[in-house]
Amino acid sequence: MTLDRDLAGLSATEIRRLLGDGDVSPVEVVEVCLNRIERYNGVVNAVVTLSDRALDDARALAAKVARGDEAGLLYGLPAGIKDVTEVAGLRTTYGSLLYADFVPEEDALVVERLRAAGAIILGKTNTPEFAAGGNTFNEVFGRTRNPWDPTKSAGGSTGGGAAGLATGMIALAQGTDLGGSLRIPASFCGVVGLRPSPGLVPTYPSDYLWDTLQVTGPMARTAEDLALILQAVSGPSERAPVGQTVSGRDFVAAVAAGVPRGTRLAYCPDVVGIGVDPEVERVCRHAALEMRQIGCEVEIVEVDLSFGREAFLALRGYWFAAQMHCRLDRFDDFGVNVASNVRAGLTVDGRELGAAEHARGRVWHFFQEFFRTFDHLLTPSMAVPPFPVEQNYPETVGGRSMETYVDWIAPTFVLSLAGLPVASVPCGLDPEGLPVGLQLVGKPFGEEAVLALAQQIQDVHPIGGPDLAALEHWSDER
Repeated sequence: MTLDRDLAGLSATEIRRLLGDGDVSPVEVVEVCLNRIERYNGVVNAVVTLSDRALDDARALAAKVARGDEAGLLYGLPAGIKDVTEVAGLRTTYGSLLYADFVPEEDALVVERLRAAGAIILGKTNTPEFAAGGNTFNEVFGRTRNPWDPTKSAGGSTGGGAAGLATGMIALAQGTDLGGSLRIPASFCGVVGLRPSPGLVPTYPSDYLWDTLQVTGPMARTAEDLALILQAVSGPSERAPVGQTVSGRDFVAAVAAGVPRGTRLAYCPDVVGIGVDPEVERVCRHAALEMRQIGCEVEIVEVDLSFGREAFLALRGYWFAAQMHCRLDRFDDFGVNVASNVRAGLTVDGRELGAAEHARGRVWHFFQEFFRTFDHLLTPSMAVPPFPVEQNYPETVGGRSMETYVDWIAPTFVLSLAGLPVASVPCGLDPEGLPVGLQLVGKPFGEEAVLALAQQIQDVHPIGGPDLAALEHWSDER
């Protein structure tokens, strides 16, 4: 078996262990990832801008450790940074023609922390324009395809990160999540995404500094890897007003400790009342009920958070108006998704925003009561399987026409309102052989328990990875 095949399919935690033992070097790991990019990125279009200093950074890092410097938690692990997050000296377009040639002068805070922990910034991963949308495409770089079936969507908006992880192009991915942007592509591409509590990973710089709806977070091949990243990048910063202390918190140890017997899980097939594809629901239900085999208590429940749908749409519009305020003079240059969201935000009135915040409070209070009985809510990440990549969104959900074009991501965006840790973890394959993700909602500041449960589900329901040989063959036929 070649070094490429040995390394690229391993978890970041396993690669880090090999690096720490000196069995491989950071340069070898970067070279393996670059080889994967060369072989598969032409089809998948996950990594849109490569760093020209990744190999030099790897050599410099290895030399520092050889001189006796401490190897960081993420020592030698190649990371993909979502193309809405600034990397100094590396083209960052936000998926927009407005910034097609923009090169930032400073790293975003999360990138600083990744570098400080020893990660190698390999490049930028694809995103919709300004991360607006559940399917990854833009006018600068085009569409990102699903590695499991290149005719299908990789999801969005962190679609490039998810596709890059699934193909071994990167070991770690950074992303953002407003209404599901870490969870949707994780579900479609068979990886793990975590929407952390607001402020756990501070967002700086930001054009909306007091934002509590969108978060910065990690994506990886395993929940254990997510814990590793989160340990490195979490914690408050004086540069960001929204933050959380992490003193005494050990995400890595929590995953290693596993899930206590008697953990109380509630499974709901449809928390927003839009319908769910029956095969997606079947896989999720089976995975949830199987947790009884490891000592969890599992109950099927009815949860109705449909009142949060209109609330999120109003707050999403306001978010876009605030985020894009400094660019309103370029409104006519926005793509259709961004323009429609900004327009909605500019027309929403105080009564609507007041009602939306009230509904958001109802979601929070619902979970306060819910957690008196249960430790986690489990529900399908997506109501639909991956759809054709050329479609901006699916036409129906559960066989029914949608009320709005974003209804299909309501299972993720309504849960964003709660401000709770939510992960999407692969729990099986549908009849077409495509990944299915299960959302895990945790208690306030309960990332440790969410990650431990996610890892347990992965251990019980391993799905493997996409058929890369078929991916190369698909490329040849093109």
